[in-house]
Amino acid sequence: MIEDLFDLIGGRSTIETATELFYDKVLRDENLQHFFEGVDMAHLRSRQAMFISMLLAGSVYTGKNIHEVHAPSRVHGLTDAHFDMFLNHFRAALEEVGVNSENAEIIRKRLESQRGTVLDARDRRRFYLSRAMW
Repeated sequence: MIEDLFDLIGGRSTIETATELFYDKVLRDENLQHFFEGVDMAHLRSRQAMFISMLLAGSVYTGKNIHEVHAPSRVHGLTDAHFDMFLNHFRAALEEVGVNSENAEIIRKRLESQRGTVLDARDRRRFYLSRAMW
């Protein structure tokens, strides 16, 4: 079904449009925008669209190691809470470009599967321990 999902949502064009909208949202979000100071956003948008396509089996991701590329963000405090915000913005962007909510949720779950790669396990434990105290 994932292979079919890439085509079902409109393929690379839809992913690229959603990625553009996603980063517009992220750069307006005061909780997230600081992670992108000094970043070549055109390059990042292109790589993110390639990565999403890879997750949906539409093309092959040939970019940098996902864990390594997020190391500077982890140094600047990237947490599970931020990751959740990113997921929410991407899902909203998908729906805004016409992806139905069921398919947007499937894509969100595919992105969710990368949480451990992006974040250090130590950071995730701290987040979940602090949430357990709420």
